Amino acid sequence: MEPLVAAASFDVEKIRKDFPILGTKMNGHPLVYLDNAATAQKPLAVIERMDRFYREEYANVHRGVYTLSQTATSECEKVREKCRRFLNAKKSAEIVFVRGATEAINLVAFAYGRKFCQAEDEVIITQLEHHANTVPWQRLCEEKGLVLRVVPVNDRGELILEEYRKMLSDRTKIVAVTHISNVLGTVNPVKQITQWAHEAGAVVLVDGAQGVVHGKVDVHDLGCDFYCFSSHKIYGPTGIGVLYGKSRHLEAMDPFMTGGDMIESVTYEKTTFAKPPYKFEAGTPAIAEIVGLGAALEYLEKTGLDKIHAYEKELLDTATQALSAVPGVHIIGTAAEKAAVISFVMDGVHPHDMGTILDQQGIAIRTGHHCAQPVMKRFSVPATARASLAFYNTHGEVRKLAAALEKVREVFK
Repeated sequence: MEPLVAAASFDVEKIRKDFPILGTKMNGHPLVYLDNAATAQKPLAVIERMDRFYREEYANVHRGVYTLSQTATSECEKVREKCRRFLNAKKSAEIVFVRGATEAINLVAFAYGRKFCQAEDEVIITQLEHHANTVPWQRLCEEKGLVLRVVPVNDRGELILEEYRKMLSDRTKIVAVTHISNVLGTVNPVKQITQWAHEAGAVVLVDGAQGVVHGKVDVHDLGCDFYCFSSHKIYGPTGIGVLYGKSRHLEAMDPFMTGGDMIESVTYEKTTFAKPPYKFEAGTPAIAEIVGLGAALEYLEKTGLDKIHAYEKELLDTATQALSAVPGVHIIGTAAEKAAVISFVMDGVHPHDMGTILDQQGIAIRTGHHCAQPVMKRFSVPATARASLAFYNTHGEVRKLAAALEKVREVFK
């Protein structure tokens, strides 16, 4: 039976009509798209807004005195303000446009870490991190002679906070933590993590690539120093993302890249740089993609973030029950606080084989290490299958996944 609350308050079939790709077929079957943690599909509102921008408003930004350039600039800066409101940052100058969360993390590691960390200082990450929030810090530590420390997780996939507190000291300079694990769906207590880090004198970066998708984010309430996300995870276009940084940090940091539009003046003797956020936005930005991100945020707000998140919670409950009932299937990651991401394995079946057979039935899931090999090592598996849910998925699709896994099991008996 479909949950009555969701049926009464959330019209998923109406939502699905806004996403053209969901009406297509894959290998002769209706597409069941369950790889949303990798990238989400795009609503017509985003597709049509970008098309209109290219047709009617496109020009380079921040440079031209002519009307078309001024219009394009205005549209981009409106999106910066939308992002500020979306994250509840204090001012739009705290919003830096980047290519995605990966670039944002690298920017902070390079522009903050290189400048403010010294040999034998410590950087803390966790066992739940995506490679994008591991490798930049690893390289910084190698370059600067820093110590990389890793917060362990328990068998449920939850951070062992007691161990984290023990790690904090006056040597801790940066804590980098994912808001929500892209593999296990674990929701980390980033507000508490930030508070303890600040008490030790460290700054905190939160990788919010999954965080903005599955819950409201208030950077003022969280207290973090940096927060980043990618547009394509949140139903916008690829190639654009956001780094939030507290003003005092952005002002103190050096540029990540140099080039056009991030300077005040250039002579052969000396260059002076623009103020944030432009200091970190060298070159022509992804103009149409910025506009598309703005359309995605508008679409989500119009749909209702609270309704979306409540519906996703119901989907997660249905998926957890359905997959747990399939003989031989084991869910990896059972945190008490969890978003709509489920990783699982099946006895005697490699995840890649699962993914291939499911694809033949039109079901798209992700298999592999999910750019998080240390997580796989922690749970002693080479890979997992992952079903990541969005608000356009249905309870029927989740049950279809479970039924298809029953068929996979029969094949490998």
